Amino acid sequence: MKYDDTDIFINDSLLDKIKKKKKKLDSLRPLPKDPVKRIIEDIRLRHTYHSDAIEGNSLTLQETKLVLEEGVTIGGKPLKDHIEAKNDAEAFDLMIELVNSKKKISQEIIQQIHECVMTGILTKPGQYRTKNVTITGAKTRPPSYLKIVKLMDEYIKNIEKLKLKTIKKAAFIHHEFVKIHPFIDGNGRVARLLTNFYLMKNGYTPIIIQKDDRGKYYRSLNKADIGDLSDFASFIARSVNESLQYYLSSFVDEERLVTLSELSKKSDYSQEYLSLRARQRKLDAVKNDNIWYSSKRALNEYEKSVKKN
Repeated sequence: MKYDDTDIFINDSLLDKIKKKKKKLDSLRPLPKDPVKRIIEDIRLRHTYHSDAIEGNSLTLQETKLVLEEGVTIGGKPLKDHIEAKNDAEAFDLMIELVNSKKKISQEIIQQIHECVMTGILTKPGQYRTKNVTITGAKTRPPSYLKIVKLMDEYIKNIEKLKLKTIKKAAFIHHEFVKIHPFIDGNGRVARLLTNFYLMKNGYTPIIIQKDDRGKYYRSLNKADIGDLSDFASFIARSVNESLQYYLSSFVDEERLVTLSELSKKSDYSQEYLSLRARQRKLDAVKNDNIWYSSKRALNEYEKSVKKN
């Protein structure tokens, strides 16, 4: 599927939030190394946990942390789940290395990431599939394995050729990859890493697709399967907005993320009301593990918008 920028719609208000946050973050660069290191370590942990959980991994966030940081084996949990966690964290590190080395997306890089993700799980990690597959719940069937090399050639060329703005192209990179489904397993994990690779190469912060958003994630991918990438691009844009907010929270006091319960103490609104406005996307907020967070800046902007109306 080929797209022009105008074929993909993302709400102007959301794009404006992203633009302002990125501009603010860029104005602070170079960012202090120690806080950035802590942020990346946290995102590495949470990306690993959520990316694995989307695929059915049973480790909790705390268990994933123990596996990665302490090398602990969690009793009663499958060995495969431990291997997945270690692999995905190492693949995240590889992705950061590739960004820093200014590499472009290529078939070699894709196979390298897949090998890292699936070592110890598949017998031939990094190799394209050699049989046809079906995907449960998908509206379309992945193409024949005989077409994969040709389709991946076209995929890499389209990444370079398509005139799409960064977030829209990141959505294309993710969706087109899982649509081709070049590997027998691990395609979703690789797609999420490729998305971050492209975003970071273009000056954005890495995103986390949370397991609680799994339903929205798959529904928007299914819509893209039939030619409408707008929902999925908007889904990625919301994740970018949240990631930028998370970074700013560490460097700008008025952007510091606090729970809506704490924020409600500084306003005339209850926690329940702020939660409603956050879900309606009227209040700029971030959801992390089913808890909503927002900032003084976002509350001030919301109060000003209410007074205008």
